[in-house]
Amino acid sequence: MTGTTIGLTMGVVMMGMLALRVQIGIAMFLTGAIGYVWVSGWDPLLAYLKNAPYGRFSLYDLSVVPLFLLMGQFATHGGLSRALFKAGNAFIGHWKGGMAMAGVASCAGFGAICGSSLATAATMSHVVLPELKRHQYKPGLATGSLAAGGTLGILIPPSVPLVIYAILAEQNIAKLFLAAFVPGILAAIGYMVVIAIVTRLDPEAGGPGTPKHSWRERISTVIDTWPVLLIFTVVIGGIYSGLFTPTEAAAVGVIATGIAAWKSGGLKGEGLMQCIYGTATGTGMMFLILLGADMLNSFMAVSQMPAEAAAWVESMGFGPFTVLFAIIVIYLLLGCVMDSLSMILLTVPIFLPIILGMDYFGLGLEEKAIWFGMVALVVMEIGLITPPVGMNVYIISGVAKDIPMATIFRGVMPFLASDIARIFMLVFFPSISLVALRVFS
Repeated sequence: MTGTTIGLTMGVVMMGMLALRVQIGIAMFLTGAIGYVWVSGWDPLLAYLKNAPYGRFSLYDLSVVPLFLLMGQFATHGGLSRALFKAGNAFIGHWKGGMAMAGVASCAGFGAICGSSLATAATMSHVVLPELKRHQYKPGLATGSLAAGGTLGILIPPSVPLVIYAILAEQNIAKLFLAAFVPGILAAIGYMVVIAIVTRLDPEAGGPGTPKHSWRERISTVIDTWPVLLIFTVVIGGIYSGLFTPTEAAAVGVIATGIAAWKSGGLKGEGLMQCIYGTATGTGMMFLILLGADMLNSFMAVSQMPAEAAAWVESMGFGPFTVLFAIIVIYLLLGCVMDSLSMILLTVPIFLPIILGMDYFGLGLEEKAIWFGMVALVVMEIGLITPPVGMNVYIISGVAKDIPMATIFRGVMPFLASDIARIFMLVFFPSISLVALRVFS
């Protein structure tokens, strides 16, 4: 039996495990280990396990993951989300659908110090959803806007999935953060445009609106967000000024966010232990998935499946964009059953070499790697709000227990249209991802 046949067989086995609700990290590890033994035998597997896990987890760049997770935990418990929403609502709450737009804007702001979509969706839904209900927003628009806005947590830097992609693709973390700025801003604007369209097509969807705030009130609410602005400036500004490495910036961000959370009272009682526990469990889950993905990718390497797949694509004469859109479709399908981190770890070692081997607008290897990372991340965002998994939808549903999940899924459909339009923009206009990189390089 050829390596490709073994690889495909074990791929089916892994999908079967996932269908049986086996945790993704365990499923990937078992699939990879069994396949490795099938191709190479027990001794090579034991030799691999003796060194590879230590080599992976001792990687300095990975230390940024628990730091960004802890920063997100401190931000969640520190009450910073409420100040962001009040500031956004003071400026645009009087617009038609303005309060929902302010919710999206506050999701973007919170994502800038959190780095997790699930944490962003969970935190902002507790703050924004009661206000949207009180102002008579229709359930579909209220929950759909927050589920979509929560996806900004993995696109607006700092972003944990971007860190993992940078490590796998052997790219500079700071450059990937920089490349994500414009796509992230476009995402937030796109969601606001969707809210404006929905509330004009259905005037009752957006409620009666709120009174217009004075400039004195607006300035006051902006001042209240100073911890967020300071943390973002220190972390991101420190990275691009050369003052900090990303890991050092994350450590400084943890200290600054921890101080802000402590001053607001968010770390009193069990608050600190909850932050540490949430960080530990999140880090453990990510590292288990990373270990499983490494085992699976090592099996794929010894089976020669990725190389044979790349050679097959080349021999078939498929055009570059045919290949790219096929990959996008695969991501959309995987997004229905997997989270973004699992998709990155599972697919990047297979898909990235194929993309790097093709010509896209004359881009260099580094530019193609960064551009593909942005496209892939945007597609993975969609998986967070599409059935049957749609993790952000489940998060919102847990908060809005009185709203049927079907209503929430219907509410996110207009926002999916914005995401699809953004995918086409990123594919055919790579400068959207690379413009900031070129300006500051």
